[in-house]
Amino acid sequence: MTGFDETTAHILVVDDDTRIRALLQKYLADNGYRTSVAENAAEARKKMDALSYDLLVLDIMMPGISGLEFTEKLRRDNDRVPILLLTARAEVEQRIEGLASGADDYLAKPFDPQELLLRVQNILRRSVSENQALEPPEEACFGPFVFRYERGELTRDGMRITLTTREAELMRRLVAAPGSIVTREALAEGETISERAIDVQINRLRRKIENDPRDPIYLQTVRGAGYVLRLD
Repeated sequence: MTGFDETTAHILVVDDDTRIRALLQKYLADNGYRTSVAENAAEARKKMDALSYDLLVLDIMMPGISGLEFTEKLRRDNDRVPILLLTARAEVEQRIEGLASGADDYLAKPFDPQELLLRVQNILRRSVSENQALEPPEEACFGPFVFRYERGELTRDGMRITLTTREAELMRRLVAAPGSIVTREALAEGETISERAIDVQINRLRRKIENDPRDPIYLQTVRGAGYVLRLD
């Protein structure tokens, strides 16, 4: 997937294993995330001083400063960046130690890439709910479009586009998490509706906002995860 911008979640993978860094960087990028890498905690700290990241995927067993030590230091410094710890040790004691250090989640190696992706999505979703303002934006702009949250009103170059009640609600849920993946489950929250029905409704909505619904610019699919709305 290409076309990342500053609204796309940015993940920093920190692992001394070159192969794992490369695999995770490609897999996360293919699934809709900006991804940077560092081979140790010292390099990660330098990158974090220059940029803000939405999530760290952090190996525990690294030379120099371990992942646990780095997590503890970040928390002591009141850095609340979400952290997913990776380790080859799967014992309960190590999992407890990792979570006690301040990590948000813990995944033992070897792991299934889909499980990693789901854990990443869950952490980012929790982070968005905790850190974003409770009040949604009054207006969301993307290209020639403006969506007014309270009214559920969509305009293009000032001309109103008719939305069904369901389409307006989909827009509200997407706008409430700008640039972040919204799962089909979240889009259907509180309603008895299948994931397939969500896909159909998204396709109808695309026909109203995309020049080419088969190659969307604004309302994009993240394979195996859900949808993301790219705002200006």
